[in-house]
Amino acid sequence: MSAPEAPPFEAPWQAQLFALTVALNEAGHFAWADWAERFGARRAEGPAADASDYFDHWLDVFEGFVAELGLAESAVLAELAASWRRAAEATPHGVALALENDPLGGGAGETDTRYRE
Repeated sequence: MSAPEAPPFEAPWQAQLFALTVALNEAGHFAWADWAERFGARRAEGPAADASDYFDHWLDVFEGFVAELGLAESAVLAELAASWRRAAEATPHGVALALENDPLGGGAGETDTRYRE
């Protein structure tokens, strides 16, 4: 009997990031070969011995790529990342993480027009 396989994602954000990347590729925003080249170059810069930084690198490449493609502005991505960090710090244990928990009221609302489809 073999040992159970480890889950492919350690956290929900990793699965969501992967799904977003695949969705942008399938929508024709970039070729997978271009993604693989960029991600491979980032990983070659020096991954952690235990590969714990794999999805951190994936996120770095994703943010740069979507900004370069004009799908989101770098400043907006940085603002959202800061808002998520504040929300995470302000969210009590056991409560679902949401941008509404950002004490500074950051994040993008439904009427935010800085994002492109």
